[in-house]
Amino acid sequence: MKRVQLICAMILLHAFVCAQNKLSGKITDQYNLPLEGAAIFVPEMAKGTLSDENGNYELLDLPKGLIKIKFSYLGYASRIETLKFDGKNVNLDISLEQAAIEAEEIVVSGGYSSSQHENAVKIDVLKLNPRTIGSTPNFTEVLTRVPGVDMISKGGGVSKPVIRGLSMNDILVLNNGVRFENYQYSSHHPLGIDEFGIESVEIIKGPASLLFGSDAIGGVINFIKEKPAAIGSVVGDYMLHLYSNTLGMTNNLGIKAASKKIFGGLRLGQKTNADFLQGGGAFAPNTRFNELSFKANAGFNNKIGSFKLFYDFNNQKLGLAEDEAIEAISKRGRDNKIWYQDMDNHLLSSRNKIYFGAFKLDLNSAWQSTVLSHITDEDNIEIQMRLATLTYEAKLHLQSSGDSEYILGFQGLNQTNTNLNDRETKLLPDAYIDNYSVFGLMQHKFFNKLEFQTGVRYDSKTISTEPIGSETDTLVYRKSLYKYYGSFSGSLGATYKVSGNLLFRANYAAAFRTPNLAELTSKGQHELRFELGDPGLIPENAFESDFSIHYHIDNITLDIAAFYNIVNNYIFISPTGDTTSTGIPIYKYKQSDSYLYGGEAGLHYHPKELPFLHLELAFSKVVGKQDDGDYLPFVPADKLWFEIRAEKKKLFFLNDSFVSLGTHTAFNQDNAAPDETVTAAYTLVDLKAGAGIQMKNQLIALSISANNLLDKKYTGHLSTLKEVDLYDPGRNISINLKIPFGSIVK
Repeated sequence: MKRVQLICAMILLHAFVCAQNKLSGKITDQYNLPLEGAAIFVPEMAKGTLSDENGNYELLDLPKGLIKIKFSYLGYASRIETLKFDGKNVNLDISLEQAAIEAEEIVVSGGYSSSQHENAVKIDVLKLNPRTIGSTPNFTEVLTRVPGVDMISKGGGVSKPVIRGLSMNDILVLNNGVRFENYQYSSHHPLGIDEFGIESVEIIKGPASLLFGSDAIGGVINFIKEKPAAIGSVVGDYMLHLYSNTLGMTNNLGIKAASKKIFGGLRLGQKTNADFLQGGGAFAPNTRFNELSFKANAGFNNKIGSFKLFYDFNNQKLGLAEDEAIEAISKRGRDNKIWYQDMDNHLLSSRNKIYFGAFKLDLNSAWQSTVLSHITDEDNIEIQMRLATLTYEAKLHLQSSGDSEYILGFQGLNQTNTNLNDRETKLLPDAYIDNYSVFGLMQHKFFNKLEFQTGVRYDSKTISTEPIGSETDTLVYRKSLYKYYGSFSGSLGATYKVSGNLLFRANYAAAFRTPNLAELTSKGQHELRFELGDPGLIPENAFESDFSIHYHIDNITLDIAAFYNIVNNYIFISPTGDTTSTGIPIYKYKQSDSYLYGGEAGLHYHPKELPFLHLELAFSKVVGKQDDGDYLPFVPADKLWFEIRAEKKKLFFLNDSFVSLGTHTAFNQDNAAPDETVTAAYTLVDLKAGAGIQMKNQLIALSISANNLLDKKYTGHLSTLKEVDLYDPGRNISINLKIPFGSIVK
């Protein structure tokens, strides 16, 4: 009997070990002709391959259970298939059809790996390529191509994203799913993430505390890393961007490789920019900035799981266009010597998925450290702090039936802020922050048309600080502080597919944000103002309803969305009308019940009669008010964006050539907050052209663009350069070069 049991156990073990869960098949076009180089990609494993010259493909060591696979080829509509693997080989032939407009993508920011149309939460996807990122040295400006997204800027180096009128600590920035912490509370601080090694950006517009906790009250921006190399290949690229307006140059070099189970990559980046030229030609003193970055990743894939390790380093030296610097700088330059920020950021993260039959377990952790230094006179560091953050999470994906998905999760954060080297100003005290949360999320499909999603979350957070100074020195003294916050959040949403082309989506979400360290404890000069925190601040609570419509056919895509967001106890900084003894204006953090409402609309039209032509139109509007009738600060003007673009896959000796003309209109913003001024309307004109050039076996992508072609003199409503009477950048001509390289390892 024991022998029989042993034999049975060995058979089961052999079946478990040897079961390959192989996926294979053939990729063809609508005429049944094979497509060579079509991409087959498994997003949740970061694993993919390419079809051969006959269109055949093969993927091994896939896990058991339901897995989403994306099949794509340039110029063709992608297909997303959900396949079930149970130890047997799966053969799937795929036919792709030519399409000028991509209908949807697989997204990961909604908690599940799902297509955009399957997710009950609307997630916008912005693909990054040389055409989108090469025309401006300001990476945040690229994000504003998404309707409803804007930016607060202080020149090309210092800018912050805005989603539907909320910004800074009211929106959460993720670096490949990792909560990014780099003193983002201030409009004077940069985004802190560059475009190198980023393939796309996923944006959730509206409260997302259910998945991400505090600071996701207004939305989420998730920067998704580039895909690993296809199995059996070593590939890379070199990119060069030159900018006339800032005399700027960006260099970026990356290489990556993958075998059947192991993959990895390296990427180096460098930026250097002089003071930009305002509309009309005058230079804007001390808007220069310089950056260096290094990124590395490695991973291992098999049917048991996917294990990935990432390291990101970024150093930014960012000039500050403040009165003192403007008075001191009489000559345009690029070296940072006075009045600038120096930010060093290290991020080490581990992203892992383990498969237990029908169950999946995400185990993720990250450590990051940001050192922020404010330099005034040469070699004089006025403020120097280090923010060290440890984050970790476990998410259990319960057995899925195909129609239902369930997630149970735990997340934790431990953070310390430390003042370094006893500098003159201690804007924030030494502090310790701990946050622990549990959540559950459910998604269910009814009669193959209605996607329903709901969930609930509870967060427990403490903030404790060390005292600063002595009680006799009232100018700098701050007593120790201890705060505890406990908050529930949740959401309820649904997507109804009327047909394969038309869907309606509605969501209601309750979210929260606890006051941050700066809002509670600030006491000191920060650039040109003296900032005062308020330890009596209480958490913000948001309640947003939104509704959207999506319609697409092979040559038209239409999106319309509307929202209403009630934010109780909204926290903002406002001038008090008083000054310090040295004449510096005093600003204080305050809060008020507020509300924001508005919407976005976008249209992409590709005339069938003119197959080379694309017409795109987008509009966004948001109004933000306090209950007392005053308007909220940093709320963007209404925006209208239009582009006409011609594309040709083959034009003489050129590949994938294009030319586009676009306009960007900001309407009058008369709804200014008490500490703001109204802003006049303006229209900017952009022109771009580019193509791929084949040189022997090497394809070189070259493009040229002109932003603000007419050199318009203007100031955006969210530009903090208004404080020092400077205009935004004038005409900028950029030249962009991308040289891919690589080989298939036999």
